[in-house]
Amino acid sequence: MQIQTRGYSMPTLHHKDHTAVGCQASVATKYMETDDIVDLDWENLGFGLVDTDFMYMAKCGPDGNFSNGEILPFGPIALSPSAGVLNYGQGLFEGLKAYRKTDGYILLFRPEENAVRMKNGSDRMCMPAPSVEQFVDAVKQTVLANKRWVPPTGKGSLYIRPLLIGSGAILGLAPAPEYTFLIYVSPVGNYFKEGLAPINLIIEDNFHRAAPGGTGGVKTIGNYASVLKAQRTAKEKGYSDVLYLDAVHNKYLEEVSSCNIFVVKGNAISTPAIEGTILPGITRKSIIEVAESKGYKVEERHVSVDELLDADEVFCTGTAVVVSPVGSITYKGKRVEYDGNQGVGVVSQQLYTSLTSLQMGHTEDRMGWTVQLN
Repeated sequence: MQIQTRGYSMPTLHHKDHTAVGCQASVATKYMETDDIVDLDWENLGFGLVDTDFMYMAKCGPDGNFSNGEILPFGPIALSPSAGVLNYGQGLFEGLKAYRKTDGYILLFRPEENAVRMKNGSDRMCMPAPSVEQFVDAVKQTVLANKRWVPPTGKGSLYIRPLLIGSGAILGLAPAPEYTFLIYVSPVGNYFKEGLAPINLIIEDNFHRAAPGGTGGVKTIGNYASVLKAQRTAKEKGYSDVLYLDAVHNKYLEEVSSCNIFVVKGNAISTPAIEGTILPGITRKSIIEVAESKGYKVEERHVSVDELLDADEVFCTGTAVVVSPVGSITYKGKRVEYDGNQGVGVVSQQLYTSLTSLQMGHTEDRMGWTVQLN
């Protein structure tokens, strides 16, 4: 097979071949197109890493300006043992998806929102960030270079993982002298093995995910390592994930390990307000706008456990899950179940269908959220 690259072609680099350099690497920096799709078991594709062909890399020195990035063969990167990210956790990541339309074109969903969120997070973490334009262009390059890994329509998506890390060597506690902006991709299926089926959550009231004044509101790498212990314990007990409460009153909802949460009561949909302790999810933001366009009253405020337990319906949102209905909540040994069509509430189903249809290009994008790659 040949990768077609605007007027000329090059042999495909195998995703395990990390030796290709020179002409092939320079060709890889251009947008790439191929008509073939990788032969994978798309029906059983889970949410796990699949090595693809290429990744994107750009560097930034003390001047704060990122170099023109390049597309390189996917593979390991070299880091000093004293890199800032390894010693002090100076790093951010993002997550977004690409979908294949029925006509073969690829759609990105709101990539500029991820770029803005990375810029906001980088300020909190004392890091320079690529411009919104460079971020979006880098995402486009990486997706097109790995176009053959985008799943067929309806079989999944291409998960895109941008990373911004303190790669420079540093011994004392201080911002790193060098930063690396990376993007890699992987085809994925459902995040929860249940798919669009109800998940079962347990409320965690001993550990907290974040506290006021901390980094809970930015997508720093350290936020996620801290939830692993409670998450593992919950899964060992048969739960899908953990729902965290606020660290001050221990009674207001914050978020699930990697998802925002919504509570439905009648025609009102409530979700915890963005006040620095929860992540401003892009899917969260999109669901709010879609729900309002359908006539729901959406409130961003403090939501108590009592309201959660008395809700008609509960669902989570995130890039990986999109919308995930909650079938039950367990709190202090008490289990509350939410009825619906096979556990999937009417609101969850409606919002999931509306958003995924837009993301995959099945319906007209009147919001202006998608970016088509030709």
